[in-house]
Amino acid sequence: MNVGTAWRAAAARLVIASDSPQLDAQVLLGAVLSLSRAALLAYPERELTADQHARYTAWVEAAASGVPLPYLTGRRAFYRHEFAVTPDVLIPRPETECLVEAALEWARRRAPARGSGLTLADIGTGSGAIALSLAAELPDAVVHATDISSAALDIARRNAEQFGLRNIQFHQGDLLDTLPMDLRPDLIAANLPYIPSAVLDTLPVARHEPRLALDGGPDGLALIRRLLRQAPGRLAPEGCLLLEIGADQGAAVHDLCIMAFPNAHVYIIRDYAGRDRVVETVCG
Repeated sequence: MNVGTAWRAAAARLVIASDSPQLDAQVLLGAVLSLSRAALLAYPERELTADQHARYTAWVEAAASGVPLPYLTGRRAFYRHEFAVTPDVLIPRPETECLVEAALEWARRRAPARGSGLTLADIGTGSGAIALSLAAELPDAVVHATDISSAALDIARRNAEQFGLRNIQFHQGDLLDTLPMDLRPDLIAANLPYIPSAVLDTLPVARHEPRLALDGGPDGLALIRRLLRQAPGRLAPEGCLLLEIGADQGAAVHDLCIMAFPNAHVYIIRDYAGRDRVVETVCG
């Protein structure tokens, strides 16, 4: 079977599970053949080997059953890098780039020279998407990445090695408790689980992605509340706290941040679709 025939057959199979079946079929085939999508389109007559065809068929069937493409290809593009991902970590979403951009904007105002002297912390790092994006963009800052999952930290370390980053440290444990007690980050960023438990049970994402990275408790804010109880004693003076939130949680998290930091300026940042996505708390 050649490339063109293979992806057209796959696209027909993926109609049941995807809003972009042709694109998904081409992405999967490109990963099997280690070719760009442009190369696939340029040479549709290229023949697949029996092994390539068997692997592609297996991936297409998995995708048709709902397995996310990044878990099949093992890769996910985020910000300026392509991250290794496995079912041990949440798949990075484009919306989370809003948090990265907010962190970079604050850091560059505070320390314009490549983040010099800043200490940053990413709490619940998962694949390392936030922490490693910040470490790459601010090479003179020191970034601390934490996660309660050792399997997730293994993936984050793998990504750090792939990108050649040396200004990052990893810590396994619960929220801020795992950081050294004398460490007071200038910026704390966190994309914690924020989906209410009962809602999560109704969502397809719960079938494949780690519940530990999704379940935010009864109202979705359990982990955010816990972090906000810890943060006032750990954030550096004139520091910044950035929290990713669900689109309907802006007002609630804004009020929680005001309670935790009464003298701070608290802002809600919207994502590219105009939805509430990040709450920024700036002290001092």
